Amino acid sequence: MILHLYFARKTLMALATVAGILCTITLMIEMIEQIRIFGSAELSLGTLFYLSVLRIPYTLYKIFPIVMVISTLVLFLGLARSSELVVTRAAGRSAMRALKAPLLVAFLVGVLVVAILNPLVSATSREFDRLKSEYLEENSQIFSVSDEGLWLRQGNDNGQIVVRASQSNLDGSTLFDVTFLGFSNDGAPEFRLEAASARLEPGVWKIKNAKRWPLNVGGNPEALSETLDEFDLPTTLTLDEIHDTFSTPSAVPIWEIPSFIDRLEKAGFSARSYKMWFQSELALPLTLVAMMLIGAGFTMRHTRFGNTASLVVTALLLAFAFFFLRNFASILGENGEIPIVLAAWAPPIAVILAALALLLHLEDG
Repeated sequence: MILHLYFARKTLMALATVAGILCTITLMIEMIEQIRIFGSAELSLGTLFYLSVLRIPYTLYKIFPIVMVISTLVLFLGLARSSELVVTRAAGRSAMRALKAPLLVAFLVGVLVVAILNPLVSATSREFDRLKSEYLEENSQIFSVSDEGLWLRQGNDNGQIVVRASQSNLDGSTLFDVTFLGFSNDGAPEFRLEAASARLEPGVWKIKNAKRWPLNVGGNPEALSETLDEFDLPTTLTLDEIHDTFSTPSAVPIWEIPSFIDRLEKAGFSARSYKMWFQSELALPLTLVAMMLIGAGFTMRHTRFGNTASLVVTALLLAFAFFFLRNFASILGENGEIPIVLAAWAPPIAVILAALALLLHLEDG
């Protein structure tokens, strides 16, 4: 038990060291990037630093499997150079038993990353986007889904328009049972428009079977209302912006994903990308275990055997290959080429089995 705790502590120390170094490098890169993006906004150095810090959780989360494999290389190369693995084997413990604690740590870290870091990434990403729109004075385009249907907000120099619809077609280009609420720049309501359907075309909503109430002319809006068989409402929203909104599932915390998927499907959208992302996140602990096994398979022998540099390079190349395979499988799952569960869980399980076979061959073969 004492030896397991020792290896677990060494694993956490290696992981914290590598993560800290990469966070520092990321912070410096992000500072340069924020200076480039917000150069025209004349922000203070403290504000730029805060914006850079908001980007660190997202970047670290995206590369965490790579962080794990680098930590594994640091851990086992250190143990090999100090001959601690040799002593462990001489005491009658095989390499597979010595791996129990590091693998358990990798799995538990994966669980904590999904449960805690994932919601933090969602919160910091939303805050960064909000501040970016505020500082650059960008026209905001917001799309959200709730129990009441789906909501959009489009903005331009003349004001804002809020759109609510009960349902849409699969690609979001046509809304059904839709309501448009127009507001001026000072927040005063200008009009309300209800329609059976509205189709988004370049620069305009093509609205059919609509009724419009003016809200900025005084008097009784109902008396001034008009019925329209067809009506064109200018818009700055594009179909690509709607698609881009739904191409970033990481903006939704993992705890809210199941209910969000349900609302998305009720609204008429395809939730395949969110289902794929959800399964991939659930499989992240196994992905980290697979990364650790890849690193361990090439660095657990004593350094006196030589070829350490080539083995480290091989481990890194295989880790990046697995990282690419995982992302490629996710793309296939999102596009419906293979089942989502298979795309999310098969790559880490296959790599774990292959790495275990390699370790068994090297240690006991």
